[in-house]
Amino acid sequence: MFKEFREFIARGNVVDLAVGVIIGAAFGAVVKSLVEQVVMPPIGLATGGIDFSQMKYVLKPADLAAKTAEVSVAYGAFINTIINFLIVAFVIFLLVKAVNSLKRQEAAAPPPAPTPTEALLTEIRDLLKSR
Repeated sequence: MFKEFREFIARGNVVDLAVGVIIGAAFGAVVKSLVEQVVMPPIGLATGGIDFSQMKYVLKPADLAAKTAEVSVAYGAFINTIINFLIVAFVIFLLVKAVNSLKRQEAAAPPPAPTPTEALLTEIRDLLKSR
């Protein structure tokens, strides 16, 4: 059983998945920092600093005498979460678009010319084929 477990862990897929999860977590931290510290300040400035997180619909107000907490629907926090999601999704879209354009530029580069050795081997191969 230990041998099977070791083989399972040693498979490339498991290791690749582990690396992907770790890189994904690190990338998530980078995107979160980018959104919160670079993208959100100008958006907050443009919207006049509107804070949706305090918006709520009170179903039952708090009663200090009975020591009961307020019961409310915090729809503002939900709106904030949706806005943050849309911003993060847009930033990730821009990052993926930039990476894809870099990959396309690399793919469009012409292949390097064959070395003199490769050219000679190609010539020998072609001569052998013609016989």
